[in-house]
Amino acid sequence: MAKLAFDPQQLPIEAIAGEAAVALERLAPDWLRARFAQPPEWTPEAADEAQMSRKAQPTPAAVLIPLVAREDGLHVLLTQRTAHLTDHAGQISFPGGRAEDFDDGPVDTALRESEEEIGLARSHVDVLGTLPVYYTGTGYAVTPVVALVHPPFELTADPHEVAEIFEVPLSFLMDGLNHQRILAELADIRRRFYAMPYQGYYIWGATAGMLRNLFHFLRAE
Repeated sequence: MAKLAFDPQQLPIEAIAGEAAVALERLAPDWLRARFAQPPEWTPEAADEAQMSRKAQPTPAAVLIPLVAREDGLHVLLTQRTAHLTDHAGQISFPGGRAEDFDDGPVDTALRESEEEIGLARSHVDVLGTLPVYYTGTGYAVTPVVALVHPPFELTADPHEVAEIFEVPLSFLMDGLNHQRILAELADIRRRFYAMPYQGYYIWGATAGMLRNLFHFLRAE
C-alpha cells in the first residue's frame, strides 16, 4: 500500500488563497450551463504534484464533479475513500477512477465509475462539460467531468471503495477565503497543495486542486 510520508492535517498553513468568492449568480444551473457552452479564456493553476508522478506514462482516469441541486443551492457530492485502497486511501475524492478500453471517452468513464462506486444512475446526471486534465503524483491523468445532479436519487456506496458519501455547499468551496495553502517540506521534496476543511472533512490534494481549477474557471471574465 502506498502511504503518505506526512499527515497533511498536521502541517502548518502557509497562507490563505483569499480570492473573492464566486458571485452567487454564477453558482446557478443556468449560468453554469452557459459558461460551459461558451467558456472564456482562462489559465488552470499549476499543481506541484504534477511534477511528482511516479509513472512516465500517466494512467488515464476521470472523475465526476457532481453538483446536486438542493433548495438552498448547489452542493458538491464527495466521497471518503476506504482506508485499505492502494492510492489516496482514506482521502476525500470525487467518484471516478481509471479509464477502461471499453469506455467511450472520459465522460463515459466518469459516469460508469460513479454508478459503480456510489450507485448514481446516469438518468439523474446532466453533464455540463469538462475541465483540463489534472495530473496526480500517483500517476493518473484525470479528466474532471462537471455535471448537475437532479434529486431525488438513491445512492449505494461500494463498501470496498467508499467509506462515506457527503455533500458540501458549492458556495463554500468557491470562496478563496476557504482555500488554505499548505507547505510540506520533506527530506528531498518541497510541495505545496491546497486544503479546504469543512465540518470535520479534510478536502485536500488532487480533489482540492481540481476544485481550485473549477473556481478559476467560474471566476474568469
